Amino acid sequence: MTSRCRARLAVAAFACAAVIPLSALAADATSDAAPPAKGYDYPTQGRVEYVLGCMDENGHDFANVYKCSCTIDKIAAVLPYDDYVEQMTFAKYATLGGEGGNEFRVDRARAQTKKYRALQQEAYQACGLAKPSPSASK
Repeated sequence: MTSRCRARLAVAAFACAAVIPLSALAADATSDAAPPAKGYDYPTQGRVEYVLGCMDENGHDFANVYKCSCTIDKIAAVLPYDDYVEQMTFAKYATLGGEGGNEFRVDRARAQTKKYRALQQEAYQACGLAKPSPSASK
């Protein structure tokens, strides 16, 4: 790396540090607090995967793009992304048979599945979708 590149990198890093307020960094440290006003920030890929799975279950109608997007927005408003991934995974594999499915049938997994399906049902109703089928937990 040349000295010119190092200088540019240092200037860019300083500019970024100057733009980020310290209160924003402090807010990240208190992530166990109440949900943000607009909800939690989910990665675009996670949102797209949910919408595509939702549309697989409810039909690839243009209106379902908006309804499924509304559903994931409702979920993101109350559930942190890491909790969403955990609950969604337990719900998705709750019916997995055999020894491999044992981990998804313990009490903790059942509780997480129940929470996720209840939240998803509320979001479906709020967004005008039919009742999700058990496999809609993708």
